[in-house]
Amino acid sequence: MKMMGEQQVLGFPPLSIDVQKPTDGLKCFDDDGRIKRTGTVWTASAHIITAVIGSGVLSLAWAIGQLGWVAGPAVMLIFAFVIYYTSALLSDCYRSGDPDNGKRNYTYMDAVHANLGGVKVKICGFIQYLNLFGVAIGYTIAASISMMAIKKSNCYHKTGGKGPCKMSSNPYMIIFGVVEIMFSQIPDFDQIWWLSIVAAVMSFTYSSIGLALGVAQTVANGGIKGSLTGVSIGTVTETQKIWRSFQAFGDIAFAYSYSIILIEIQDTIKSPPSEAKTMKKATVISVAVTTAFYMLCGCMGYAAFGDEAPDNLLTGFGFYNPYWLLDIANAAIVVHLVGAYQVYCQPLFAFIEKWTNKSYPNNPTNKEINFGGKFSLNLFRLIWRTLFVVATTVISMLLPFFNDVVGLLGALGFWPLTVYFPVEMYIVQKKVKKWSTKWVCLQMLSLACLVISVAAAVGSVAGVVTDLKVYRPFKSDH
Repeated sequence: MKMMGEQQVLGFPPLSIDVQKPTDGLKCFDDDGRIKRTGTVWTASAHIITAVIGSGVLSLAWAIGQLGWVAGPAVMLIFAFVIYYTSALLSDCYRSGDPDNGKRNYTYMDAVHANLGGVKVKICGFIQYLNLFGVAIGYTIAASISMMAIKKSNCYHKTGGKGPCKMSSNPYMIIFGVVEIMFSQIPDFDQIWWLSIVAAVMSFTYSSIGLALGVAQTVANGGIKGSLTGVSIGTVTETQKIWRSFQAFGDIAFAYSYSIILIEIQDTIKSPPSEAKTMKKATVISVAVTTAFYMLCGCMGYAAFGDEAPDNLLTGFGFYNPYWLLDIANAAIVVHLVGAYQVYCQPLFAFIEKWTNKSYPNNPTNKEINFGGKFSLNLFRLIWRTLFVVATTVISMLLPFFNDVVGLLGALGFWPLTVYFPVEMYIVQKKVKKWSTKWVCLQMLSLACLVISVAAAVGSVAGVVTDLKVYRPFKSDH
């Protein structure tokens, strides 16, 4: 959830600049002619941690609530191991051919192109950009819910918790959409250097507040809530229990997804030792830290509320006080998501604009109109980006179900981007023989993860269908 400023600050996708290697001062440049990389295991770990920890953490208490004290933490550990293992496979694909001196791949797509090529590159691109479109919808929903939560918590405070305090999320989605339309017109907004710092500070702010409130509530309860098997049948039907458990897999997968930016992070690491060795160490550290943090947030949220754990820890109103702390946490979510939306969408914007420029080079709407040299306007960019934001806003208003959308995004991105492509690239890169023990084990892992992804997607779609039975688009108050 993947939400993070690092994707873009680290070049996702990077500018393709051919730098001529100078004849003098070779020590200042790497083997590809670019300025010498200085990243270490610690900087790479920091980039991964700040990239991973985001709004996905807010649904973990609910996810553990569906699975219970036994399966919940166990599933999180399994996902952590799979993420670590496939990230290790992917890190071996940073260089094509020789692991120390082979040609560098600067992005995930470059690695897919170099190792797999053909139609798989197009499939990967389609899934990647579809995922980015979905993330934009998810962020719009999450931001509007947090804005609404600030208004609601202040209402509860004023009325002493006795007022109805009902309101619609639609005006807040429109406000978020208008802000994104304005930011989307700023070229290379995602490349602003301080964006990742703001994202990191905001995500740790609201995650830490959620954790602290969970601990405080558990202490206030005088004990730990929850059960070994999660939400009991009776509270929900047997069918709902199955669908919700599957959806929990998607929520956890979404919280961990960062494979798409791993190659970009690896491209900041100095060598020797080889970038792959450093990256594997960084992956161990970052996955361990992230898992520990997720375990704390998810488990403390479930311990605080048990089977009634809300689908969004900071907006489900398990907490009412201190209301000002909830306001700070939700404001941090909104600030984070305003930037994160652009971080995820700018690569999609750039892809479409590059494609139209190439396909229709004489299109008059693609020309830059300069206003005094400081500001330029591109008509196609204005129309296309505005329509994109409007589309994501309208879909969000039709389906304002944070948990279901997060589960579906996690499911759609997990198997293809985190497991399938890294496994297939590794097989090609390391020339793993077909039907060898290693090949069979890798394929079994991929198949198992495909089953989990399909189950999570079905569970999330079932959740949307259930929610739509009682939701009236554009009219409903929450």
